[in-house]
Amino acid sequence: MSAAAVKIVLFANTDWYLYNFRRALALALREAGYEVVLLSPAGPYGARLEAEGLRWQPVPMSRRSLNPLREARLLLHLAALFRRERPALVHGFTIKCAVYGALAARMARVPARISAVAGMGYVFTSTDLKARLLRPPLRGLMRAAFDGANARVILQNPDDAKLFREARLADARRIVLIPGSGVDCTRFVPEPMRGPPRAPFRVLLAARLLWDKGVAEYAAAARLLHAQGRAVECLLAGEPDPGNPAAVPEATVREWDASGVLRWLGHVEDMPALLATVDLVVLPSYREGLPKGLIEAAACAKPLITTDVPGCRDVVEHEVDGLRVPPRDAAALAGAIARLHDDPDLATRLGQAARIKASSTFDERIVIERTLAVYRELIGSTQRNVYR
Repeated sequence: MSAAAVKIVLFANTDWYLYNFRRALALALREAGYEVVLLSPAGPYGARLEAEGLRWQPVPMSRRSLNPLREARLLLHLAALFRRERPALVHGFTIKCAVYGALAARMARVPARISAVAGMGYVFTSTDLKARLLRPPLRGLMRAAFDGANARVILQNPDDAKLFREARLADARRIVLIPGSGVDCTRFVPEPMRGPPRAPFRVLLAARLLWDKGVAEYAAAARLLHAQGRAVECLLAGEPDPGNPAAVPEATVREWDASGVLRWLGHVEDMPALLATVDLVVLPSYREGLPKGLIEAAACAKPLITTDVPGCRDVVEHEVDGLRVPPRDAAALAGAIARLHDDPDLATRLGQAARIKASSTFDERIVIERTLAVYRELIGSTQRNVYR
């Protein structure tokens, strides 16, 4: 099959995700001659994707829905859409889209399918009763979705790959490791400090406002630093995610901001500009696939502090290109921030090493080429049209 004859579907749980994490992949596919269709629930970023000349369609998906009839209707909708579009490959991102996209692709007899799981998500990381009850049926759906010679599962770190193998969620031969969605190292670049050193020392956590991103620990660490009388300003960038059960209520974030614990910036469109104004970036997450916010900061040569958990430890090597602290430990996080506040030479060295790693390992051109290699392998192995 020539690239000009091949249609690829990219399916994600938000149009924001497609725009911010997979737009470069979609544009690279189009540049290579593929036809690309982007699917997600409706949202404001669909128009932005279309403004880039990309074809985007909304789908009737609710991220939080557990209604069996509604979920069955979604699967049937996706299968019918795939039969009409007749793609050669469907690529789903995040657990729900990875599973549903692959199941619907099997129902529609799509020749090849890829399921990209970026972290294990709420169901596997939360200790809530609802999450524990959902795990067994989700495991069954994942095994059904990820089975088959023309299926691949893309994971972002070795810990998730080990979990998938041990839980028999996917055949080890079908698992591919690709480190995240990559970062544009020509856009995220080190900015030399102009003028005298900044005061106060500015720390940034940029993430979706979810409890499992360590937002509560960050607020607690900010209180500890304030109590010590340090000239440290803690910034929080991001918005609550009401579609996620682990969302931090907006009222809580506003209370932190009003009390002076931290400064909430809300959604930030120009992340390179924001990163140019901070001294340190932290992510005290409980578990990640491979955190894009950290690699963006690394590309800007910012020193990093993160937790010693899957995904995060794949970005930061302790004492080499950042510092790692135990998860759910506000005191340890505050201590690490204080250490870099007191030792600017160490902070500079860590930031320079982080930039080198970002350029050599996480540049989006590397990630896109490895993803395209998986596409070529699967599409090349499907020599006949299996639609009926």
